[in-house]
Amino acid sequence: MRDYRDVGVEVAGGTLAVRHWPGEPGAGTVLAVHGIASNGLSWAAVAEALDGVEVLAPDLRGRGRSNDVKGESSMAAHADDLLAVLDSFAVDRAVLAGHSMGGFVGCVAARRDPRRYRQLVLVDGGLGFPVPADMDIDQVLHAVIGPAMAKLDMEFPDRAAYHAFWAAHPAFAELTGEVVRAYLDRDLVGEEPHLRSACRAAAIREDAEDELRDPAVFAAIHELRVPARLLWAERGLRDEPVGLYPPAVIETAAPGTVATHFVPGVNHYSIVLAAAGAATVAAHLREAL
Repeated sequence: MRDYRDVGVEVAGGTLAVRHWPGEPGAGTVLAVHGIASNGLSWAAVAEALDGVEVLAPDLRGRGRSNDVKGESSMAAHADDLLAVLDSFAVDRAVLAGHSMGGFVGCVAARRDPRRYRQLVLVDGGLGFPVPADMDIDQVLHAVIGPAMAKLDMEFPDRAAYHAFWAAHPAFAELTGEVVRAYLDRDLVGEEPHLRSACRAAAIREDAEDELRDPAVFAAIHELRVPARLLWAERGLRDEPVGLYPPAVIETAAPGTVATHFVPGVNHYSIVLAAAGAATVAAHLREAL
């Protein structure tokens, strides 16, 4: 396992928790952004596969160990926080990686501040599909992310119970090992027997409204001024045979300025959490560096 440290970075509203894997001089930096109900340790397997490269993986405001950062949440607010992270670590330019909702954050950040990002690597995210205005955002979230939304209203007597909750998720059936356990543990707050998810429900709802209904967020991937690529998983959020982005969507909706790469044998989660998916993502990040 690589050496790492957890660092606090001051942002508007509080202190952002950042997992930092130091790298070798001159190897470059990857700034990695997680999904809507996740935390920075979703990138741990990728970081392990990027041995020698500096990796910065914040817990976004309202998640993980940043769950008490105050203020509203949006793609623009996260983009501001990313700049604070880069400045805190004295990184002038980084390769920006975003998984799921982190891809939308990445598009907004890279469009707004192209001088700070060498390239953008989107991992099963960043390409928008608006939802009807009359649909309640909680309905949308339950339909799309399912258990990741349900967990917000649940308590767990111990960590084993939380691990078992995710082990029953179809997309997590083959996700085991220390990386996955540490990722799940970082999502827990409270004391036994009253453990609950660290994700702040209001932050998830605010981000979902922004991610799924803001035309400027949808437009960001089409207005990038840095080189970008999109890695899209074969299977979906619940391990469905068709992924979040069906081939027809990639063919018709992905902008020609963004290189697209199909990643077989992985779902929306295992593309970053499983060794094979993480190795593929890391290979693209090394190429971007």
